[in-house]
Amino acid sequence: LRLLPWQRYLRAERADVSALERKKNVLCCLITRILKVEKQLHIDNLVFRVIDACRKGELGPGLQFLSFCCHSVDVLSCVLHLLNQGYLRRQEERPHVLEY
Repeated sequence: LRLLPWQRYLRAERADVSALERKKNVLCCLITRILKVEKQLHIDNLVFRVIDACRKGELGPGLQFLSFCCHSVDVLSCVLHLLNQGYLRRQEERPHVLEY
């Protein structure tokens, strides 16, 4: 077993953090774009749409990115982040429906 030198490890860790941050930003952008169009959507449908858009590499009209693997946990984590930031809200009578 050979360990990477300390400096290389730090550079690799920073690159991983940067990639995760970009992925989070793309997912949050997808979520808000989809909900801006739909106005309200069941959380399951939203997750499926975001995963499908990631798989196809579609961000929205005129914008594209390289397709990447995303899982429902990634999308749900971003949904919770957007809920906490106040960008999204749940319907009081139907908490499984999200609104922009």
